[in-house]
Amino acid sequence: MANERITERAIELLLRLIEVPRISREEKAAADLLEDYMKGELGLEVKRMGNNLWSLQPSFDPEKQTLLLNAHIDTVKPVAGWQRDPFKATREGSRIYGLGANDDGASLVSLLHVFAALKDEGSLYNLVFLASAEEEVSGKGGIESVLPLLPKIDVALVGEPTGMQPAIAEKGLMVLDVTAHGKAGHAARNEGENAIYKALEDIEWFRSYRFEKVSPLLGPVKMTVTIVNAGTQHNVVPDTCTFTVDVRSNECYTNRELYNFICGQVKSEVKARSFRLGSSGIDENHPLVQKIVELGGKPFGSPTLSDQALMPFPSLKMGPGESKRSHSADEFVDFCEIEHAIETYLALLK
Repeated sequence: MANERITERAIELLLRLIEVPRISREEKAAADLLEDYMKGELGLEVKRMGNNLWSLQPSFDPEKQTLLLNAHIDTVKPVAGWQRDPFKATREGSRIYGLGANDDGASLVSLLHVFAALKDEGSLYNLVFLASAEEEVSGKGGIESVLPLLPKIDVALVGEPTGMQPAIAEKGLMVLDVTAHGKAGHAARNEGENAIYKALEDIEWFRSYRFEKVSPLLGPVKMTVTIVNAGTQHNVVPDTCTFTVDVRSNECYTNRELYNFICGQVKSEVKARSFRLGSSGIDENHPLVQKIVELGGKPFGSPTLSDQALMPFPSLKMGPGESKRSHSADEFVDFCEIEHAIETYLALLK
């Protein structure tokens, strides 16, 4: 009965959160709601920076190791194609539809209520709960700004929709802005140097090149050209062509290593927006991973990015819902997924 009540309260909070828009960098109203709930309904001592909220166990002991429970408050903007109101919590059968229901509301409410249920229990380690902002944009006002304010963290469990299977490795991300330079001229005459044609050679290299080192869990480095822009009008040979490349790194390379190699292979000018979102993970022999395996979990490598990329300590992600539903129209989570998540988290952390 205790677990059933925890699940009921978690679902009630999720229904409330869905109806408060919390798009990245616009999470204040949702953070206000969550802070009031954590203090008033759960009796937690809450600290806040910006739209990030965290709480320590009352019995926190700096001599013990510390496990961080983390999930994010924010959502992406709703995509086209929604058949329901994305900002209205819609219950249909055993499903809850609404923006952020799956990513990352279900994990957020599940981890929060599990933390509240365990906060007064004695343990060999400390628990810290953190609801972070700006995860969907890897923003500077998110978890990166909070980590220096937390006690030393030894390992983190990040709530993300993984079907409650443990993602023990995660690909990193580097976004490249690439510019091919040519020379403008009149399209009717044989003059100028077409920057589009120059860019095509490099685009083909990004499409076809394969990095030698392949990760057992994450597979190869993946490079994808996602945006191309060139030209001003039909009769002018373009002197520049810009394109964007999404690079998903494995643990075999740092983002800077990949960048330096790429710069030596293409003719275009290459600029990286950031090197900070590297591949992350945890040793499969870590006690936390081994306990999850005992409970029936099957470790895997995840191609998608989370706040793990900004954590300078071992971490894994595991949460209710499915990654394929994230950032999609009519996003949903099932009641039973939240119930199963809470049961699993409690069994793991106890």
